[in-house]
Amino acid sequence: MAKSFLLVFTFLFVAPLCLYGKTSAGFLYPQFYDHSCPKAQEIVKSVVAKAVAKDVRMAASLLRLHFHDCFVKGCDASILLDNSGSIISEKRSVPNRNSARGFEVIDDIKSALEKECPQTVSCADILALAARDSTVLRGGPSWEVPLGRRDSRGASLSGSNNNIPAPNNTFQTILTKFKLKGLNLVDLVALSGSHTIGNARCTTFRQRLYNQSGNGQPDNTLDLSYAAQLRGRCPRSGGDQNLFFLDFATPKDFDNSYFKNILASKGLLNSDQVLLTKNGGSRALVEQYAENNELFLEQFAKSMIKMGNISPLTGYRGEIRKHCRKINS
Repeated sequence: MAKSFLLVFTFLFVAPLCLYGKTSAGFLYPQFYDHSCPKAQEIVKSVVAKAVAKDVRMAASLLRLHFHDCFVKGCDASILLDNSGSIISEKRSVPNRNSARGFEVIDDIKSALEKECPQTVSCADILALAARDSTVLRGGPSWEVPLGRRDSRGASLSGSNNNIPAPNNTFQTILTKFKLKGLNLVDLVALSGSHTIGNARCTTFRQRLYNQSGNGQPDNTLDLSYAAQLRGRCPRSGGDQNLFFLDFATPKDFDNSYFKNILASKGLLNSDQVLLTKNGGSRALVEQYAENNELFLEQFAKSMIKMGNISPLTGYRGEIRKHCRKINS
C-alpha cells in the first residue's frame, strides 16, 4: 500500500516539476484549475476567439502582452496594472506606450471567469492562455499551458523600459536580455518567429530607412525594393503610427515565412534582421526554421512554455486579482 502511494505521489507531484519547472514556492502544471474552475480554459478560448474574429490584429497583440509581461518581474500580470496609488503603470513605458493593446479583451475574460468561479483564475494565467489560444487561431501550434501563477501587487516601469528587447537593439543586447531571463539562443530565434503575425509602427524601424548608423544613410542590409515600398508610407518625419505587417508575405498566418523574409533581406525590424549576425549562431537556426515549418512550430511551443515559467508567483505569494487593472484593496 505504501509503495503504491509513493508511485502515485511521484507521478502527480514530481513529474510536473520535471516537465514544467519548480519555483521557490511551488510549480505550474496544466491541470491546476481542473477542479477549482474546470471551464476556465474553455472560457478564455471563447472570448479570445470572438475578439480575434472581430479584429485579426488582436491575436498578435495578446501574444505580445504575455511576452512583455514575462520579461518584467516575471509572468505576474504586472503589465495589466493601471496607475494607482504608488503603482506607476508599465503601460507608460517606451515598449508599451501607444502600442500595447488587448487590455479590454483581458478584462472581458476576467469578467467571465469571475462569474464562473470568483477569485480563482489569475490574470497572469489568463495572459498565458490567451497567448496560446491566439497562436492557434492564426494556424500556429498548440501546447499545454502550465498554470498556477498568481498576480503581482506592483509594477516596474523601469523594468519595462530596460528589460524588454527593443527593435533597434544589437544582437548581443537582445541575447543578453534573453539570457538574463533564463532563455537561450534557440528560444530567442524561435520566439522572434512570433513576428510572423502582427504589425509594427513606422517609428520602430524608420532609422533603417534613413539613418541606420547615424550617418544619414539607410541600412545596407535591407532589400532595396522593399525599402522603397516602406518609405512610401514611412517618411522621414510624420506618420509615426502608420502600421506595417511584420511579415509581408503571409501576415495573418502563423508560419515560417518570417524566417524566409529575413534570409531575403526583408525583415522589417532591425531586431529581426540582426538574427543573421555573423558568428552569432542564430543564422543557422533562421535557415533551419525557414526550411522546416514544423520544426519552427514545435520549438516555438517549447520556448513559449519556457518563457511562461519566468519567475512566476506561486503558493502564497502575490494574489488573485478581482480586476486585472488594479490590486485587491
